Amino acid sequence: MKIKSVRTRVFEWKGKVVPPQAHFCTNASDILFERGDAMGSFRFHGWLVVEIETDTGIVGIGNCALAPRVAKEIIDLYLAPICIGEDPFDSEYIWQKMYRRTHAWGRKGIGMAAISAIDLAIWDIMGKAVNKPVFKLLGGRTKEKIWTYASKLYANDNLDLFLEEAQGYLNQGFTALKMRFGYGPKDGPAGMRRNIEQVRALRELAGPDVDIMLECYMGWTLEYARRMLPKLAEFEPRWLEEPVIADDIEGYIELKKMGIMPISGGEHEFTGHGFKDLLERRAVDVIQYDTNRVGGITAARKINAMAEAWSVPVIPHAGQMHNYHLTMASTASPMAEFFPVFDVEVGNELFYYVFKGEPQPVNGYIQLDDDKPGLGLEISEQYLNDFNIIE
Repeated sequence: MKIKSVRTRVFEWKGKVVPPQAHFCTNASDILFERGDAMGSFRFHGWLVVEIETDTGIVGIGNCALAPRVAKEIIDLYLAPICIGEDPFDSEYIWQKMYRRTHAWGRKGIGMAAISAIDLAIWDIMGKAVNKPVFKLLGGRTKEKIWTYASKLYANDNLDLFLEEAQGYLNQGFTALKMRFGYGPKDGPAGMRRNIEQVRALRELAGPDVDIMLECYMGWTLEYARRMLPKLAEFEPRWLEEPVIADDIEGYIELKKMGIMPISGGEHEFTGHGFKDLLERRAVDVIQYDTNRVGGITAARKINAMAEAWSVPVIPHAGQMHNYHLTMASTASPMAEFFPVFDVEVGNELFYYVFKGEPQPVNGYIQLDDDKPGLGLEISEQYLNDFNIIE
């Protein structure tokens, strides 16, 4: 079996969009003065879909959501020629060839997201070729079902609406919730107070038997986080996520050393080399790569093995099938993130408009089908008219 063709398409949403609330989530641009939309560069309303066809007629599907137009060009110009003619079961060789031949510029960021999309499609082919789900190729089932946390709880200055949304997830059976902070360093003590009020309200609603996670999305500084952590300790969060920018590894180390609460990160880190650094420097308590960014399944499974050896849990970013298969197959992964189906807002929910086959949680757990080959995804035709599709 050989790879015959690589097709890339960018699906850009042109349908209804829900404008985010003000202060709905801190982000890395918050430290700057802004004349426009500070969160604009972190919203993504496009998705790259990669379809790799073999000479036996099998088509594997991969995807990535980071700068999809640029990722498409990288695949079309550089990666597709590397892959065509290769046996998809030589997945490690193909990955290494893509990684090493683009090493001068592709080690991190969009270059690695493009490699990830190709790699996902190759694993989808391998699963389909042997009529097994991908998690069976990764070692098989390590848990009966996957515990998930509800993750679309953005900050809202209307506390009643915020709590109403949280209660909805509790009513669905979720026993873990993640909220975003809406205020950061430039908002001063008043912003700190608003952050604390929101966490306190969520903890009081959820009670002591529900895990709550707190996300900063790189919107704080080390100095601000040092001041905030003692104020948050009483609410016993399961973790504080991305308190500082991804390159500030020393900041992560300092916050972790405070010993007040677990510190998580890795959503914006790439390949096993990046996570080797985080693990050896003891920078994070929880790893949160995204498989369609980090280097695909080929890279992610190596990170899982390292994390298991260091006893650091891996809870991938964003849920989605490419992450669920790794979570199912690894004892390093105790749970998964889940974004509910929702009108298009930030962009994570766009996955459901592009693809079909994603499992939905029941009482806070999702299940993968033992008999569905590959990743278990198909391209949905239901919303095609709501996309501008770039070939």
